[in-house]
Amino acid sequence: MNSRRRKLLILAASALLAGAGYAGYRLFLAGPIAPEFKLAATERGPITATVAATGTLNPVTAVQVSSQISGQIQKIYVDFNSIVKAGELIAQISPETYQHRVRQAEADLEAARATVAVQQAEIYRAKVNLADAERDYARKQSLVARNFISPAELDKVLTTLEAARAQMRVVEAQASNSAALVKQREAQLGQARVDLGRTEIRAPVDGIVIKRSVEPGQTVAASLQAPEMFVIAKSLADMQVETSVDEADVGRLQPGQEANFTVDAFPGKRFKGEVTQVRKAALVVSNVVTYTAVVSAANPDQLLLPGMTANVRVITAQKDNVLNVPNAALRFRPPATGNEEKSALAGRQPGMNKGGGKSGAGSGKVWTLGADGTPSAVELKTGINDGNQTEVLEGALQEGQQVIVGVVTAADKKTTPPRMF
Repeated sequence: MNSRRRKLLILAASALLAGAGYAGYRLFLAGPIAPEFKLAATERGPITATVAATGTLNPVTAVQVSSQISGQIQKIYVDFNSIVKAGELIAQISPETYQHRVRQAEADLEAARATVAVQQAEIYRAKVNLADAERDYARKQSLVARNFISPAELDKVLTTLEAARAQMRVVEAQASNSAALVKQREAQLGQARVDLGRTEIRAPVDGIVIKRSVEPGQTVAASLQAPEMFVIAKSLADMQVETSVDEADVGRLQPGQEANFTVDAFPGKRFKGEVTQVRKAALVVSNVVTYTAVVSAANPDQLLLPGMTANVRVITAQKDNVLNVPNAALRFRPPATGNEEKSALAGRQPGMNKGGGKSGAGSGKVWTLGADGTPSAVELKTGINDGNQTEVLEGALQEGQQVIVGVVTAADKKTTPPRMF
């Protein structure tokens, strides 16, 4: 038993000495351990550059139906999802107040017309008096010429004639004022009738009611602004997505570009669309600048509903059969220390361009393993990228050639602890 224990102690001491010797050799004589690299092959194939954004689905044309007058809702003839035609009665505001205003305006108009009739009679009487004064003045002139009456009598008659002429002008002015009053009363009556007509809320367009904000018996007040009563979508067969695009990507968007999007209601289905507008008005929220891009989409089956959140991808560039390199290879830099690290940082080229444009003017650098197992830099002119791969326009790379995409770490190595027994 003691001899067996002695053998085990001798074996353990030998293993410790061997391990210590190996560690000393690696530390003082063997030098640093060369790193192991992760490699990936360059490939030839299609590449598509996209811009990702989110937005809300809305009808292309949605009309808010409001009330221009105040009053109590008497009846509502439509509900959510009701199909309506232009001019169709959809709600009724209590009309009694406006009916009385029409009657009052009609009475005021009749009174104004009666005043005009009185003024016409006054004009006729003034004309008669003026004609009589003119005849009397003519007679008195002939009598004065034959010395039958004194000139003083003629002066009195002339005064009467001038008064008749002045009275004529007064009556004509009063008649003009009465005629203008009639027009004013007619305008007031027309306004009262328009207000009475506005108690009938009618659909302005053909479409479907997607929102109803009022109930019978509710009072609407249109003193400061027209209250919204309904929202009518002209057609749900054509929808649009108003997306928020980051300012770094908005320069890559142009009207006419193809887009596709998904909605949470149909996770396995992709819907197609097209960029129709890129609005120039910036939206700034918490110092983040975004722009609104409008993507139109056909909705013949009416699966898409207003208000759904859409995850949109706009295709900004697309190429077939081009040489692609992994983006990780463009980001990789070999480990360096001391002066080597400083020189590498000083001469570092941009790892990869964000070029999603059609021209894709950019530059980059990848590293390949040389014959001696050390990294060797290869300068590239890069094109578009899809987030994972980048197009190679120019450079000393061949299809299938291995490029370095990273360094193998201890976590990447799957080791199994040795069995002691």
